[in-house]
Amino acid sequence: MDHLDLMKALHLQNTSKIVLLVMDGLGGLPLEPGGKTELETANTPNLDAQARVGVCGLSQPVAPGITPGSGPAHLALFGYDPIKYAIGRGVLEVLGIGFPLECDDVAVRGNFCTVDEAGLVTDRRAGRISSEKSAALCGLLQKIEVPGVLPFVLPVREHRFAIVFRGSGLSDRLSDTDPQFAGKAPLPLQALAPAAENTVALVNRWIDQAKEVLAGHAPANGFLLRGFSKDPSLPKMDEIFGLRAAAISVYPMYRGVAKLVGMDVLETGSTVEDEVARLEAAWPDYDFFYIHIKHTDSRGEDGDFDGKVKVIEQVDALLPRITALKPDVLIVTGDHCTPAALKGHSWHPVPTMIVSRYCGAANTQHFSERACAQGSLGRFPAVEIMPLAMANALRLEKFGA
Repeated sequence: MDHLDLMKALHLQNTSKIVLLVMDGLGGLPLEPGGKTELETANTPNLDAQARVGVCGLSQPVAPGITPGSGPAHLALFGYDPIKYAIGRGVLEVLGIGFPLECDDVAVRGNFCTVDEAGLVTDRRAGRISSEKSAALCGLLQKIEVPGVLPFVLPVREHRFAIVFRGSGLSDRLSDTDPQFAGKAPLPLQALAPAAENTVALVNRWIDQAKEVLAGHAPANGFLLRGFSKDPSLPKMDEIFGLRAAAISVYPMYRGVAKLVGMDVLETGSTVEDEVARLEAAWPDYDFFYIHIKHTDSRGEDGDFDGKVKVIEQVDALLPRITALKPDVLIVTGDHCTPAALKGHSWHPVPTMIVSRYCGAANTQHFSERACAQGSLGRFPAVEIMPLAMANALRLEKFGA
């Protein structure tokens, strides 16, 4: 019996409610040795107050030393082993914008980027062009025709887009073209299995034409592809945990991963205030709420230390509206760390807090990396967050006699 089978066998029904508040890329690093992280710098009286009545620790999204993508990191938060249930970014983006994905479709996430005359990437996000500009470029790319495959080019948000390749016998065992760093050329597309050779040939024909289309459209005169994938048909949260689950997220990728595990994705406005208001409106209708805060991550990716601090403080200021709903279990964490010092995801464990009537004795005075490192939860795998939430919500029966 594996982890999810155990949850499926033990879950109970009651009226308790769980809130999982995810500040994307929450954890950080000091800019100077001995300094403070973004979370330690932020003024967070409400998070600190919850830490004093909850239990804290550091959660590991995948494994020590492994830097996770957002997809696997979120699967871990939802209780799914991110190694066993590996999934590419493409499917998450496409599901997040509501595209009707078919079982044999291959989806991939795209970034518009800026390339110089030598073909080297100078900005992986093309200056975060507007969603309107991105949609116009997707319209141009949609005109590309490749015999043997039907491509759908889909605008997502800002510099992000997605492509769905529909055809017979396509494989998703393709490498990324994103080098992950500026100053390098986009990587050549490669087959990761012999069965993918034909798919590589078809996609390369699309890539060659797309380069010509975008050549005169600086700053978005290039593109990077990552996360070729098909729908993996994951087991759903209602059958595993017995929860009526809802997701509140602005960005499509996170809406996609929530939909993949069977959550209802609720419409919301674009601000954190909008997301909290959506939670309040939907409170009577669900048992489990996942709330995603994006800009802690994007500010970290931009190297904007102060900007990330401000987002954390904004969430802290709104926290009393969440606690006023009196959730039986409140979890506050991130999916991974995105230190402004690194301008990207990192392998560090993530500050995590669980608050409930039954969580046990508190020994933490602040919600921060250093304080959580001394917390009673210790360092633990992120896949254990959902079982701990279920236990604190009195939704698990005893195992064995």
